[in-house]
Amino acid sequence: MHAIFRILRSISSCMQRENLHRVALALLVLVLAATVAFSYFEKNLGIFDALWWSVVTVTTVGYGDISPATPGGRMVGIVLMMMGIGFLGVLTASIASILIEKKFMENKGMKSVTVKRHFVICGWNFRGHDIVEELRADHKSKKAPIVVIAGLREKPVDDSNLWFIRGEINPEILEKANLKEAQTVILLSDDDLDSHVRDAKTILDTLTIKSLYPEIYVCVELIESKNIGHCQRAKADEIIVVGELSTNLLVQAALDHGITQMITELVSNRYGNELYKIDPPSSLAGETFYEVMCKLKKDHGILCLAVENRSTHKLIANPDSGYRLDAEDELVVIAMNRPELG
Repeated sequence: MHAIFRILRSISSCMQRENLHRVALALLVLVLAATVAFSYFEKNLGIFDALWWSVVTVTTVGYGDISPATPGGRMVGIVLMMMGIGFLGVLTASIASILIEKKFMENKGMKSVTVKRHFVICGWNFRGHDIVEELRADHKSKKAPIVVIAGLREKPVDDSNLWFIRGEINPEILEKANLKEAQTVILLSDDDLDSHVRDAKTILDTLTIKSLYPEIYVCVELIESKNIGHCQRAKADEIIVVGELSTNLLVQAALDHGITQMITELVSNRYGNELYKIDPPSSLAGETFYEVMCKLKKDHGILCLAVENRSTHKLIANPDSGYRLDAEDELVVIAMNRPELG
């Protein structure tokens, strides 16, 4: 419903900008005048029947249920058909062109967005499509708006809830993407650049975003681990080093055969069990980690792996069995679907 109102407001503002409201007003006056004149000449018809005939005639529907029987009524019909079709044609053609232009500008990344609580993907590479698919596979982000900021020619994914902003990371582009209302930013490395400058651009983009919107959560993709420190100084919230991650997985595969199959399953939203971070029920506050783990497994089929404090962001993997859950703690768990414990 909100989207319909937004489209209607857009059409209304465009009509005023193109002076089409005058055409619509002239058409309305013509229909009302024809209604009054037709009911005057056709004595056996009421005003509502005359209005119905005027609308049917001007839209060229022509049901034939009402037709003029007097010379005066026929003259009114001739005038209405000659003038009304012209006004209506101009109006409908103009509105159609406005909608087509709006869609064209959106696909070319030339329009600002007004969505809120959206995910913003900055940059685009061959991993972009997989990232969108992973977001859509999770219940939490299945219907969430996604905004892509990149130097592409047109919208990269056919997704009705995905918007595209064409350009580089700068204050104007970030404002067009409504970043102040976004929930998370994903910064991808630019594969078109030389490997030595990819991370430099990513770090600079991170610094730009965090300096303008310090509260937004930024996840950054780096190529080399030696640049982690620079990215941390740019205030990135989470950093994924692509090369280092694949290296570690290869080593684990060599040491413990087949273990990477489980890791692949846990980090993919499209199949199998996944990793989730959840708020535990308030009734579990003060209980030991062992008790919490047993209750969640028994009652919900959830395996608890770690605890993270919401205030300090300190993550404790596999805590001691005697660790007591704090009210500020969140749980990292493995489950088939995103748990909703209430």
